[in-house]
Amino acid sequence: MPWQFWIDVGGTFTDCIGKSPEGRLHTCKVLSSGAIPGRAEEGSTRQSLVDPLRQGEPEDFYRGYTLTLVDAAGAVLDAAPVRRFEGAQGRLVLKRPLKHVPRVAGHAYHLSSGEEAPVLGIRKILGLALDQPIPPVDIRLGTTVGTNALLERKGAGVAFVTTAGFGDLPEIGTQARPELFALHIVKPALLHRRVVELPERIDAGGRVLRPLCEKEVREALHTLKKEGFRVLAVALLNAIWNPVHEELVARVAEELGFEHVSVSHRVAPTIKLLDRADTTIVDAYLSPVLRRYVAGIRRSIPRGTLRLMNSAGGLMDADRFSGRDSILSGPAGGVVGFAEVARRAGFEKAIGFDMGGTSTDVSRFDGAYVYQFAAEKAGVRVVAPMYAIETVAAGGGSICRYDGQRLLVGPESAGADPGPACYGRGGPLTLTDINLFNGKIDPRHFPFPLDREAVIARLKEVSAEMERREGRRFSLPEIAAGFTEVANQKMAAAIKKISAAQGYDPREYLLMAFGGAGAQHACAIARLLGIGTILLHPLAGILSALGLGLADVQRFAQQTVLKPLTAETLADLEARFREMEAQLIHEVREEGIPDARILPPIRYLDLRYRGEEAAITVRQPEDGDYSAAFERLHRQYYGYVHQEREVEIVSLRVEVIGRTERPPDVYRSEREGTPEPDDFVTACFQGRPRRTPVFERSRLHPGAHLTGPAIVAEAFSTIVIDPGWEGRLTGRGDLLLTDTAGADRRMVASAKRDPVQLELFNNQFTHIAERMGITLQKTALSVNVKERLDFSCAILSAGGDLVVNAPHIPVHLGAMSEAVKGLLQTVDDIRPGDAFLTNDPDLGGSHLPDLTVITPVFDAEGRELRFFAASRAHHAEIGGRYPGSAYPFARNLAEEGIVFRNLRIVREGEFQEAAVWEALTTGKYPSRSPRENVADIRAQLAANQVGVQELQRLIDHYGWPVVAAYMQHIREAAAEKVRAAMRRFGGRVYRFRDELDDGSPIQVRLHYREGKLTVDFTGSAPVHPGSLNANRAVVQSAVLYCLRCLIGEDIPLNSGMLAPVRLILPGGMLNPPANPDPERHPAVFGGNVEVSQRLVDVIFGALEVVAAAQGTMNNFIFGNEEFGYYETVCGGSGAGPGFEGASAVHTHMTNTRLTDVEVLEKYYPVRVCRFAIRRGSGGKGRWRGGDGVIREMEMLAPVEVSLLTQRRTRRPFGLKGGEPGQAGKNLLLRKGHSQPEVLPPAAQIRLQPGDRICLCTPGGGGYGKPKP
Repeated sequence: MPWQFWIDVGGTFTDCIGKSPEGRLHTCKVLSSGAIPGRAEEGSTRQSLVDPLRQGEPEDFYRGYTLTLVDAAGAVLDAAPVRRFEGAQGRLVLKRPLKHVPRVAGHAYHLSSGEEAPVLGIRKILGLALDQPIPPVDIRLGTTVGTNALLERKGAGVAFVTTAGFGDLPEIGTQARPELFALHIVKPALLHRRVVELPERIDAGGRVLRPLCEKEVREALHTLKKEGFRVLAVALLNAIWNPVHEELVARVAEELGFEHVSVSHRVAPTIKLLDRADTTIVDAYLSPVLRRYVAGIRRSIPRGTLRLMNSAGGLMDADRFSGRDSILSGPAGGVVGFAEVARRAGFEKAIGFDMGGTSTDVSRFDGAYVYQFAAEKAGVRVVAPMYAIETVAAGGGSICRYDGQRLLVGPESAGADPGPACYGRGGPLTLTDINLFNGKIDPRHFPFPLDREAVIARLKEVSAEMERREGRRFSLPEIAAGFTEVANQKMAAAIKKISAAQGYDPREYLLMAFGGAGAQHACAIARLLGIGTILLHPLAGILSALGLGLADVQRFAQQTVLKPLTAETLADLEARFREMEAQLIHEVREEGIPDARILPPIRYLDLRYRGEEAAITVRQPEDGDYSAAFERLHRQYYGYVHQEREVEIVSLRVEVIGRTERPPDVYRSEREGTPEPDDFVTACFQGRPRRTPVFERSRLHPGAHLTGPAIVAEAFSTIVIDPGWEGRLTGRGDLLLTDTAGADRRMVASAKRDPVQLELFNNQFTHIAERMGITLQKTALSVNVKERLDFSCAILSAGGDLVVNAPHIPVHLGAMSEAVKGLLQTVDDIRPGDAFLTNDPDLGGSHLPDLTVITPVFDAEGRELRFFAASRAHHAEIGGRYPGSAYPFARNLAEEGIVFRNLRIVREGEFQEAAVWEALTTGKYPSRSPRENVADIRAQLAANQVGVQELQRLIDHYGWPVVAAYMQHIREAAAEKVRAAMRRFGGRVYRFRDELDDGSPIQVRLHYREGKLTVDFTGSAPVHPGSLNANRAVVQSAVLYCLRCLIGEDIPLNSGMLAPVRLILPGGMLNPPANPDPERHPAVFGGNVEVSQRLVDVIFGALEVVAAAQGTMNNFIFGNEEFGYYETVCGGSGAGPGFEGASAVHTHMTNTRLTDVEVLEKYYPVRVCRFAIRRGSGGKGRWRGGDGVIREMEMLAPVEVSLLTQRRTRRPFGLKGGEPGQAGKNLLLRKGHSQPEVLPPAAQIRLQPGDRICLCTPGGGGYGKPKP
């Protein structure tokens, strides 16, 4: 039996476990860079360096390594090869003298060999020098090499081959922008360098419409070869239904000698062209990188076996491992490790908390592994089997800073270089530094020396700035405690959010903490989550490496189905299941797994209700009843089931596992007792220094009992047992921690404003609103809420002031404050147990499809109104003259739909369904989908109730006076941020005027003086005869959005942002007159979706911060008596000082996603002919505006089409000499006609099969004079 090595290559460290032929485990940790850091101490000269840390290492181990001397900032001073290493003294003798004499007081250096980190780890465990060959070994490797190459965009040079008209699809993506409030929109960098569009077409039924010519393929690929491309990613439209054209391209590419070809129907056999294309490009981009990495390891270790872990926790032969398998290769080992350790300890439910240097990975084990089959990584969508691992941007390297108001932790990270301040390379203050300062890291067990003085210096800098800003002194322990509390709460909130989305209660789970920093924060995180038990394995610091030793060989396969779930369909799928199973079993056998260790195949179906997008993966039930199993899971995730909706099979999956040999479970008898400490240190808990016992884990015996506070030191981690926790070492060597104080202790906090508590309450209020949003998304019925995410949730004060609004859709921001104030003005008898429904534009509504549900909350006695929870959601149908409630030529409110004026929909806790149903189904233009309306209203009530419960928990924890005080404090802090942002605009008046396409003016005057910003729209158009009227709530949302963009910081959205604002809105288009009669009230639909965009443009135009964006949502609605479909289409964003506009992206007041082209063609009678970037449509300038898009569709059935657009005659303006972007065009090409017809900005037309409609969306304006 050869040596086995289980190696986890992380972003900073590589963890190695070696299992000897006798079964003993040996461990080591090295830097993933392959460098070995150290410090030259007393006795060092230019010719030789002495490092006590090297003492005891094998004689001449470092012979042939290169020693590099660096200064305090990490800059290279000199380098020389090592001639000899004297292990007894830790002396490195160099082949030539260094130019610099090392300082006696610990001059930094590092050693490197040029070999990969896994090879270095193997050499260290085996004690083999560079010139000694490594014997045959069995290596299991988990690596972040692929992930890092993706993050850093250092993959292979890829050419992307696709269907003509769709070459820009990866660049367009979903059309949503990644950062909601960023004026400089930065889309993820493309992975491919070249695009080839082939003239071919297959329809959604797999029928070839336009055959692909082999000669044209050969010519195109030959040109790519001449240009130097050797790697191809091929993704053709609808190839999932018929791969004949993709197979042709692959065959020709192989004949021409391309080194690597990834083909979409093999790499990601699933519907959705964008997902398949992204995954195929990722596979092609990373596979050559991984092959080179593997080759580098094999050069040093030519004999033995090498298997890599895929993202689903299975081992694969290195030759079969590809780019798409690598995305979660690193953290997957941790999932296997914690799940197996928890299972062996008798726990079937566990949450994995893997806290590393740059981030924290959270996963779950429920007696079975939890998988996901699609995820977004580094801005790219990847479709592949993988563990459901959620990453939180908080780790040991998270940067800790003070922003003038609050203590912040992350999301920025110091990374491995320069690393935390304590690394001694001039790095920033990080969470690792805070733990070191607090005495919660044992420097003796760290792989290199730590610099505590550098940490103290950084903390003093923060203290000085806080004293200057806050007017009082903060001690260093007080500041460190604040950073710790902020970080812990941030991580706990992320876990709560993940658990809410996945439908489980973390209080029912064991917490398995691992990773380098996990054990330092485990007690605090568990208490915040209400978890009472923590398990810490003796190798918790390198558990991902242990997981590799516990992993199995595994294969997945998938096929798309898209058929109803019936007995007939299941019978038809049996042959496909068996064929997939046979192929996977064959692949597992080829890995050397005997049949006796191959488990029976596991079958899965991805199921959903027809018409929905998200599917639930259902493992084959023992009784074979997939329908019942689906309903159980749907109820768990979403809280309801549909009794009369058809269930659809999206795809079928098969998993085959081949068991590998695992290390045995060793158990030693327990002997109860309290051990004597090995040492005492001063450690800080909640800002108070405490004399804390330190125990060496290796000296603890099974049954040992520890009481917090205590520190347990081990080789790869430091375990911190907080006060109120007790620990017991089990017979398996696990440390089991139990919370003896409980998670519900009342927090003692002052109502006085404090920078730590301010950030904590900021985070907690935001978390509550986000939890409300998760509940609404999960429990809603409509696609608008579940898939397009067209909703918003908020908490408001008793006076209707916005406390927090989760950042969902910008056009909803702040508007709910007006809705609650409208409720307070019009309803006198608001009582406990009530809830109200409104969409009235005169009472804070936006347009009629946006329904707002408001829930008042009182104290326990029902006397004092304390706050409101509110949610606003876009309902696809709310009545009106035409389906979709989006009639572009509406003349009054009645033609747009039903008006709700604070209808009491819950009375004394009882839902008034009869009253709601009557309001929806009576009147001149009733709703066409009342059942869906009622379901979504119930979902909004459920979301509000979550907000009520979460805020009540906050009150129970802190007390109402403190919570009420911080509701005010965070609004005051937001007002201060607005004033600070607007000071640069003080001293002058800013004006701007623009016009809608029909000539209606929008005019603004801005003036900041003495802490007050006046926003005056005097001079804007009178009431619009159509639907382009925007009420006060819409204007206020646009102003709030602009202010949040100008602040440029991540702060909660609340009414404090509007406190310094004086909004002047004369009656007219921007403030239409109220009227209780809907037939006499001006229409408002277009004001919400179109005028809101122009409001932002004129404000930013006046301030000259960014040129005009496309200025429209490009509303496109089509349907007939059988269906309806609504989308908004992206365009160009405006350029600004120092940045160019982004192309093909949604801007400002919307950020919804588009339906994938293959899904659209499968379910609707339409063929997408082209979806491309409209090159050159952005305005010229020193910085160019972004380009719009061309979206062309052919109708396959008679349909009614509605268009509501802008910027078709008035071009998006440039600034500072920048030129305007091109205006948009709406083109209609009738079947049989050769010339297109130009449609007006707003149109309602009837189309027949074969007719085409083409939207050419506007480009953004340029900024600055173009260079000559």
